[in-house]
Amino acid sequence: MGQQHTVKFPQEVLDEYAALGVDLPALFSAGDLGERMDIRILEASADRVVGTMPVKGNTQPYGLLHGGASAVLAETLGSVGSMLHGGIHKVAVGVDLNCTHHRAARSGLVTGVATPVHRGRSTATYEIVITDEDDKRVCTARLTCLLRETNPQHQG
Repeated sequence: MGQQHTVKFPQEVLDEYAALGVDLPALFSAGDLGERMDIRILEASADRVVGTMPVKGNTQPYGLLHGGASAVLAETLGSVGSMLHGGIHKVAVGVDLNCTHHRAARSGLVTGVATPVHRGRSTATYEIVITDEDDKRVCTARLTCLLRETNPQHQG
């Protein structure tokens, strides 16, 4: 936990942020909660976000992956996709998250893959599929984010 890792971003996204003087890889993280849960984002674009999370340290009293931990992974990945879709002038704010838990995970890593269902001007919706190390589906989630202007007073 707390180790540096590199997220793979599309070059055009890196260029867009760099043009504004922002080093996206240096700035990017899964947030404080994501870091506590040891979420690692491996790949990030508006079309696909991939991340992992260990089961260990994210369990409920029976030793199974906590459903809330799956929700945190799902919201993290879907929010990243929404943020990248919205671009540099918008911020993504989650407004709806639902999760269906299909099976238990007891150990190892789970992997989440977020793909867009809808990408509009004011909202973005992502489906997030979380699987275990045997590629069995643990959870299916859907996240909708509101895309808000970062500087609303400059709207015309």
